[in-house]
Amino acid sequence: MPDHVYKKIELTGSSTVGIQDAIENAINKAAKTIHDMRWFEVIETRGHIDDGKVAHWQVTIKIGFSLKD
Repeated sequence: MPDHVYKKIELTGSSTVGIQDAIENAINKAAKTIHDMRWFEVIETRGHIDDGKVAHWQVTIKIGFSLKD
């Protein structure tokens, strides 16, 4: 198995649906320009409250991707 070198970026995804949807929105957007994504880690979860209810989720993640030779 060859050795790999990874780079990490930090993104914040948002959603009115939920946490998983916010994560998937960030990953799907990143996938349009970043290749060889391998993993993600959740750094922070927060939300927006409107009229006493959760109106929006925001999830900050770090995505690791392989660097090509």
